[in-house]
Amino acid sequence: MENQTDLYPAERQQQIITHISRNGRASVAELSHMFGVSEVTIRADLQQLAARDLIVRTHGGAVPATRAPELSLLIRRQQQVDEKERIGTAAAEFVANGDAVFLDASSTALVLVQALRQHRDLTILTHSLVVAQSMLDAPGVSVVMTGGSLQRDTASLMGTDGLAILQKYNIKTGFFGAHGLSFPEGLTDVSAGEAEVKHAVAAMCRQVVALIDATKWGRVGPASFARPEDLHIIVTDTDAPAGLIAQARALGARVIQV
Repeated sequence: MENQTDLYPAERQQQIITHISRNGRASVAELSHMFGVSEVTIRADLQQLAARDLIVRTHGGAVPATRAPELSLLIRRQQQVDEKERIGTAAAEFVANGDAVFLDASSTALVLVQALRQHRDLTILTHSLVVAQSMLDAPGVSVVMTGGSLQRDTASLMGTDGLAILQKYNIKTGFFGAHGLSFPEGLTDVSAGEAEVKHAVAAMCRQVVALIDATKWGRVGPASFARPEDLHIIVTDTDAPAGLIAQARALGARVIQV
């Protein structure tokens, strides 16, 4: 498969899938050399394949698409790394000292939480063990965790029975990642249990903020947890599809691209 520069894009992408499936992973540099095309071209190929759930993008390359219903947090943290960094950092602008905010167990929330470590009198409500652990040495931040059963893949606590504690707080903003955002389904998740928790929490938040990269637009998961018209702000990247952004804005959402 060396230097196959005369392939059509569809042929090249099919061979990329085959190579990744056989080898378990592939880097952008490796594929660029293999097919004799630029790294920009390979990144575009991988983006298209990931959008069709044929591979999983990682930092600097790709791995085979998992057949499991949920991707582990470790794998998800390696997908769209640069985009999530920009999205999470931008989302921090919506958090002020003295706020009470909810952060879910999404990989983008893990970027956001790092940008909040220097806040003062901030209360973070979460069901994510990793979010809570990130604030162990942040003296200006209080962390309140919901109860529930341990979900190992997402390092979070699942179940609506443990959400009663959140009713003690006036939650200004809830930040939610998602498997996808589509119309009319709204924000969706692959896990019905995760969606149930997010749906209940979103109803407690005065402001709902979606944190989604371009690959999530138009994707539909099995379970919805927030209607499109319930979204106040969507923070996404510059590759998000213009047509779907227009639909979100028509329903009242403020869309920020970073």
